Amino acid sequence: MSDFAGRLRLGVNIDHVATVRNARGGAYPDPLRAAQLAQEAGADGITAHLREDRRHISDADIDGLMAGLTLPLNLEMAATDEMQAIALRHKPHAVCIVPEKREERTTEGGLDVAQDENRLGHFVEPLRAAGCRVSLFIGADKRQVEASARIGAQVVELHTGAYCDFHAEGNLAERDAELERLREMTAFAHSLGLEVHAGHGLTYETVKPVAAFPEVMELNIGHFLIGEAIFLGLGPAIAEMRRLMDEARA
Repeated sequence: MSDFAGRLRLGVNIDHVATVRNARGGAYPDPLRAAQLAQEAGADGITAHLREDRRHISDADIDGLMAGLTLPLNLEMAATDEMQAIALRHKPHAVCIVPEKREERTTEGGLDVAQDENRLGHFVEPLRAAGCRVSLFIGADKRQVEASARIGAQVVELHTGAYCDFHAEGNLAERDAELERLREMTAFAHSLGLEVHAGHGLTYETVKPVAAFPEVMELNIGHFLIGEAIFLGLGPAIAEMRRLMDEARA
C-alpha cells in the first residue's frame, strides 16, 4: 500500500479577510463566513495566524472559528508564552509555530529550530500533550528538519516563499534550484517520520510543481486566494486552486 494514500489537502488561510475588515474597523467581511465558503469550495482545513500585534486575526476571530468551524483549524502563532496559553485554552486541531517579527509585512523565512532547539522542545511538549498536532514552519534545510524531528514535532511546513519569489522575478535558475531543495527536503522529512506540509506565496503558476511532490500532504495558501477572490469570487478562486492541485497529483 502507498505511503501517500489520500488526496493532497488544501488549507485556506483567511488572515487577509480580517486585514480588509480591519481597514475600516467594522465587522465586515467576516473571516468565519470566508472559512465556511472555503469549505464549500473544497478546502480541507482553515489556517489563521494570530499575530502578537493582532494586525489581522483577532482573539475574537479565534473564538468564532473554534465555535463555528466544522473543518480543522490550524492556528499559526509565534513561540511565546501568551500564544501557548491561547492554544492550550482552545486546543485547535493543529498549531503551526512560525517566526514573527513586529516590523515584517509577512512571515520572512522559517524558524531556526536547530539554534533554538531546547526552548522550542519545551514549548512544543505541552501542546502535544493537549492533543494539538504541532507543526514547525521551516526552510528547506536538513539541519532544521533534523532538529524538528528531535524536538517532537509531528509536522514540518516547508517555506515555499523563496521558490515563489524567484519565479515572480523571472530568476528561473534559482527557482529551479530552490524547488529541488524543497523536493529533497520533503523526501528527507518523510523518511524521518514527519508529515510534510508546504506553503507561503503559492499561486496558480507555482502550485503544481510543489503539489506534485508525493510526500507533501497539505498546502496552506492564503494571500493569493484572497486576492483572486476580488476578481473571481472566493469559491471559484479556491476551486481553481483545488483543481490545479488535484491535476498535479494525478
